[in-house]
Amino acid sequence: MRKKTTQNKAISKPKDGFIRVISGQFRGRKLPVKNVEGLRPTTDRIKETVFNWLMQDTRDATVLDCFAGSGGLGFEALSRYAKSTTFIELDLSAAKQIEQNISTLKLENAQVKHTNSLTFLEQKNVNEPFDLVFVDPPFRKNLAQSSCNLLENNQWLSREALIYIEVETELAEFSPPSNWLLIKEKKAGQVLCRLYQRQVN
Repeated sequence: MRKKTTQNKAISKPKDGFIRVISGQFRGRKLPVKNVEGLRPTTDRIKETVFNWLMQDTRDATVLDCFAGSGGLGFEALSRYAKSTTFIELDLSAAKQIEQNISTLKLENAQVKHTNSLTFLEQKNVNEPFDLVFVDPPFRKNLAQSSCNLLENNQWLSREALIYIEVETELAEFSPPSNWLLIKEKKAGQVLCRLYQRQVN
């Protein structure tokens, strides 16, 4: 009679993944992404929608990618000839992977700030303001509202800056600064995508 054997299966760590640049000078390039808890790269479908919205506004823009994670939005902007992109990412392994991808693409107009996005935005900006900002924070941590208020209050935005926000659909009542005009909106599953433009008073 055959004896039953018990196999001890090793618990495997989820593998790292990749993001794909969907258009521009790096179209089709796959960039490695670290498997970090809470990391939620923007899907190709949403990314395509967002950059269709931004089609006329990405080239030559100074870009800030808050809560960068995979860096997918910032790299897409660079592929479409943004002037520069600053990535902010708290997780060290994710930040290092963004730096490695910058090196792989031989980009000289991109930099990574390894810090908390809110801590970064709490400073008064004394450098060139940003024309395009991505705010795609981890879900259910109430980070979007504070981020947008800091962007507006601490001189991070150019006069008619565009701000893309990606949040969970439960935040439909999110209140932007009073001088931000909602110009595009889309729901995709549990994700709510909004594009605002700053209005000059």
